[in-house]
Amino acid sequence: MHQLTPPIFPAESSMTRANRVFTRQVAPSPPPKLGVSTLIINAKLPGYKGLQQLWVDARGIVQGVQPMDYSFRQVPPENLQVLNLQREWLSLGGVDLQINGALGLPFPDVTRNHHETLTEIGQFLWTQGLEAFLPTLVTTSIDNIQRTLASLHDFMSLSSTTQSPSAQILGVHLEGPFLNPAKRGAHPEQYLRPLTVDEVKRVLGDYTELVRVITLAPELDPDGKVIPYLRSLGIVVSLGHSQATAEEAKLAFSQGATMVTHAFNAMPSLHHREPGLLGAALLNPQVYCGFIADGHHVCPMMLDLLLRAIRNPKSDEPTKRVFLVSDALAPFGLSDGIYPWDDRQMSVQGKTAFLPDGTLVGTTLPLLSGVQNLVRWNVCEVEEAIALATDNPNHALGKTFKFKRHQCQYVGRSVDQLLRWRFHEPSRKLTWQRLQPAVNPISVA
Repeated sequence: MHQLTPPIFPAESSMTRANRVFTRQVAPSPPPKLGVSTLIINAKLPGYKGLQQLWVDARGIVQGVQPMDYSFRQVPPENLQVLNLQREWLSLGGVDLQINGALGLPFPDVTRNHHETLTEIGQFLWTQGLEAFLPTLVTTSIDNIQRTLASLHDFMSLSSTTQSPSAQILGVHLEGPFLNPAKRGAHPEQYLRPLTVDEVKRVLGDYTELVRVITLAPELDPDGKVIPYLRSLGIVVSLGHSQATAEEAKLAFSQGATMVTHAFNAMPSLHHREPGLLGAALLNPQVYCGFIADGHHVCPMMLDLLLRAIRNPKSDEPTKRVFLVSDALAPFGLSDGIYPWDDRQMSVQGKTAFLPDGTLVGTTLPLLSGVQNLVRWNVCEVEEAIALATDNPNHALGKTFKFKRHQCQYVGRSVDQLLRWRFHEPSRKLTWQRLQPAVNPISVA
């Protein structure tokens, strides 16, 4: 159980700021006034036992989290306001580790001329409940990969000074080009590369530090040197688009691979005589599995089986070894229709994209729709579903995750970074909104 001593609030006279108001959802709780410290009570937080209270200073910054039955150790400020969430859930924003584009821009097509569009995408993803993401580059030419990495590097250097609310780019996920041709899916075969250390060096070029995750097929490694090399660079190795047997996957995990890309998709099915890559992953407590919950990539019943197989039967805490991804494509944020996919076309129907030959390409649904689907399908309870999109991706990134967090991940956060979830149990409908509409950020000394 997380416990922090209630903070000492700074003098209100020095903390007054304009336009600091909370979104009001519960009638008995008036929105806090600007320049006034706030106590948020009766909140549920994923990973915390029982109801919690959050102390928020006059700048709108969370200063502490305590259980509701935690006794005060100091006199609260005279003008402290109280926001009663009435047992609703609060969480951090979503973290999407596999998103291929948005607003019409595929990330593999990014150039230095797309800085404005990338800014718009970050702001759009913020409105979709994300706080961070990994732009994902599907298989393309090495020249295109190098151009995109250089452009994203430049953009990230410039965007660190932006004052607009925006989802943060954590780095890049390379989904290819080291994939098994038999499981390439919609990836163009002509750009697939052999899996050797020299080829990896060619693809990474001068942007090793920018790449956070790389998806590869481990059975293509002829000498077993690639995964240890990538781990030595601090890159998370994810197995996917692969025909690996269980033994080949076990070897890859022993070499340092710790993740599986979109479980069930682009890999052998679970089989009673050959459990394959996914079977080996489910039995390894050090491996994290990403999955898509759009209802098309994987049947909800199979997702139920996945989660039941991976949960710890000796603990009532939600599992941290699986996480949601959107696998969203460039038309994310646009209407259904026909859109380019490299030199081919894809048809987006009902937020799902297919090539003309029927190959499933991806989706145009936001990450948090997967949270809502899992609850609606009765695959997950609310707490676990929220954690799958907010907390668990951070665990999957492990020590290479550079996004700053405190010992208590809520402390130091602005309240407009928090999501408030409302669950209607009879219909199993889950909705969310930001706790406070984004305003111009306030620097914290």
